[in-house]
This record gives sequence, structure tokens and C-alpha cells, in this order.
Amino acid sequence: MNLDMDELIKYFIALGAVIFFLILGIFLRTVVFGRLKKWAERTTWKVDDLIVDLLGAPIILWTLLAGLYIGIPTLNPPEEIALMVDKVLISVLIISFTIVAAKFAAGMVRLLGERVETGTQVTGLTRNIAAIAVCTVGFLVLINTLGISITPLITTLGIGGLAVALALQDTLSNLFSGFHITLAKQVRVGDYVKLETGEEGYVVDITWRTTKIRMLPNNVVLIPNAKLAQAIITNYCLPEKEMAVLVQVGVHYESDLKKVERLTCEVAREVMKEVNGGVQTFNPFIRYHTFDDSSINFTVILRAKEFVDKYLVKHEFIKRLHERFNKEGIVIPYPIRAINYDQEKPTK
Repeated sequence: MNLDMDELIKYFIALGAVIFFLILGIFLRTVVFGRLKKWAERTTWKVDDLIVDLLGAPIILWTLLAGLYIGIPTLNPPEEIALMVDKVLISVLIISFTIVAAKFAAGMVRLLGERVETGTQVTGLTRNIAAIAVCTVGFLVLINTLGISITPLITTLGIGGLAVALALQDTLSNLFSGFHITLAKQVRVGDYVKLETGEEGYVVDITWRTTKIRMLPNNVVLIPNAKLAQAIITNYCLPEKEMAVLVQVGVHYESDLKKVERLTCEVAREVMKEVNGGVQTFNPFIRYHTFDDSSINFTVILRAKEFVDKYLVKHEFIKRLHERFNKEGIVIPYPIRAINYDQEKPTK
């Protein structure tokens, strides 16, 4: 009877340890990390939010593993079973910790990219590479913990890697092209680009296979990285986002060109100062360039903060200039063709 009671006590101790650490994990998750999360939300430092979110998710699992690790030895299991249980518990701990560390690495890369605009471009590709690097280290630690020799595994992976590389030529081409695009910084996330095939829009992300471009109609174009690396691209954000906006205008031959220039520049300056997207410090100017069939043509040079701003800048300028010319009696002529009837008469 004493043996049965002793065994029962051992089971109660083991079960009590598991339940205690499980309750501890629930307490830490709901109370401690709940308060830590509210505190982190009040700070401007985003790293603490990342740490609290990542540690709050697996804390119950980790405390449960601690309870099992402490409680199971009290049952005095056979040595083989004890070793197997230890390896399982340690393996689960390593896997869970690796997942958390990989998410932390990817999150830190993202936060670093948000803080340092001049640094390496932070894309889906760079975040995935950071996570993969951490997972690789975690995998090596796991197999070493399980007593598996790494050397034969590396040899096998080397031989198998050659076959995989031959089978995945297109995929690897897109992967390394994505690295080239990211490191070269000629196409960056957030840039407005236009391809030689006509597609244009904002670069949303550069992944391991494709580059995502969101067009102005809010459609997404997926372009393989290998093709993008070989394409002729116009990047409207390099060397800077500000860009010249050219508007073509024509006035009647009888117009006072000095007055036309003065009025046009006045309207252009108003647009630069009052319209969202105009560069307020820029001083617009015009250049006459053509004696056309029905008008003297000139180009108005404005400036917009970025590519899409040019549409509103042009819209407001044309509308205001047309209104001002009407008030001042300056004529924007329709296309005119004069026929010389005398020249067309047949000679006698």
C-alpha cells in the first residue's frame, strides 16, 4: 500500500508541477504581458512592441515545457524514456525559440528600414533572408542536440544542391536578380517606375520571385525579377522625387509676348504656392520655341513634388491660365489654315 501511495504522490507532484507552470504561463500571458503591451504602446520606440508581441505568444508553451521538464523526472522513468523525453522537450524549445528569433530578425530588419531611409532597401526578400539565416542556425543547433552528425548532412546537401540548382534555374535566376535589384538601389520600394512595355506605378515590394508594382488604377502587376533586371526602366524618383512639369501653350500672333510671359508666370507662381503637390520655393518660367501654323508656342516649366502630383498641378494651371487669358483678352487660337485663292487660280 505504501508503494501505491508513493507512486500516487509522485504522480501528484508531477501533475502539480505541470499545472503550476501552466497557470504561471497563463498569468504571465494575460496579466504581465498585457500590462507590458499597454506600456509599449505608449512609447515611441517600436522595438519594445515587437519584443512584447513575440514573447507573449509562446510564453505558455515555454512554461508548460518547464513544468514537464521538472515534473517528469519525479516519476523515475526508465533511462531510455527519460533521455527521449528530454530530447523531445529540448527540440520543441529550440524550434519555438528559433521561430521567435526568426520573426524578431525579420521585424528588426523592417524597423531598421523604416528608420534609415538611406540604408539597404527593406523588402520581402531581405526580411525573408534574415529569417532564413536564423532558421538555418536553429536547425543546425537542433540536429546537433539530437546527436546527428552535421558533416554527412552537409555533403548530402552539397550533392543534392547541384541537382536542385539545375532543376530550379528560373527560380534561382529570379532570386539572385532580386538580390541585384535590392542592392543596386536603382529600383526601390516606394519608387514610381515605368517599364519599356508600358506598365507604370509604385513599387510595392520585391520578393524572392517577383517585384510587385501597384498601378494608378489600383491594380498590381507582378514582374519576374529576372525580366525586371533586364528591362529598360524609367524611375521617376531618381535622383530625387521632385520633377519638372512641362505644359505646352500657344497664343495668337497678335499677342504681346512680354505680357503673355508676365501673366503666365504669375499664374504659375500662384499654382506652385496654393496647389498641393507644387514646389512652393520653385520660380516657374516659360520659353518660347515655335512659330507654328496658327500660334506662337511656348513651354511653361513648373515643378511637382513627385510624379503623381503633376496631374493636379497641370489641371489647376491650365484652368487658371485659361481664365486669366480670357480676362486679359489674350487669345489661344484654334488651328487655322489660310488658303491663297489667287495662287490657286489657273494661269492664262
